[in-house]
Amino acid sequence: MSYLIAVLVRAPLIILSTIVMGSISLIVAPWDTEGRKQLAVARAWARSLLWFAGARVGVVGAEKLARNVSYVVCPNHVSYFDTPVLLTHVLVNFRFLAKKELFAIPFLGGHLKRAGNISVPLEDPRGALKVLSAAGKAMKERGLSMLVFPEGGRSETGALTEFKDGAAYLAIKGGVPVVPVAIIGVGDILPIHSHHVKPGRVTLRIGDPIPTEGLTSAARTELTARIYNEILAMQRLGHS
Repeated sequence: MSYLIAVLVRAPLIILSTIVMGSISLIVAPWDTEGRKQLAVARAWARSLLWFAGARVGVVGAEKLARNVSYVVCPNHVSYFDTPVLLTHVLVNFRFLAKKELFAIPFLGGHLKRAGNISVPLEDPRGALKVLSAAGKAMKERGLSMLVFPEGGRSETGALTEFKDGAAYLAIKGGVPVVPVAIIGVGDILPIHSHHVKPGRVTLRIGDPIPTEGLTSAARTELTARIYNEILAMQRLGHS
């Protein structure tokens, strides 16, 4: 029965919301040079997806984020549904730093680019460093935050995988704090190799911002390890 509900009810509603909200984002884009309106549309889309999926999200630590401060936000990554959870509940003016393959997907790629999200060529280390340096500059000049999945992709098992050091490098270059974030339970709503969503409980734990003042790029390995350990510790706390 739950499978039929997922196929006949939840999936069509999610597809419809994606089409409607994507169209609205496309309409407002020419008058939204800073991407704020498109971010607002994306948040509305995300809230609708969580509602249609029957996701019950509890947030711990939201008060640790100040609206007028730039951050590099670093969550673990287990499901495509991580994105609507983060858009709905991480309420700072952030953009995604995402692998360039996502920007090649029809409709989605165009939206990502128009909204000011940044494409990273993971297979080209030198190119990736240039992109990260430019993103750090944009954070300083525009007061943006960046959201980076330090694992570089979704975990097959739900356990943390090895972190890349790009998020730490970006935070150091931008001179902004890093915020470790643990997402718990979202893999039960949309497992990694499934296309069918089901109701479930999610806990989003937001950690204490880690300052980067005075750090150089040589410290990025140590900072990356600290981010990893902070997220792991929050995961072990489980649901709120």
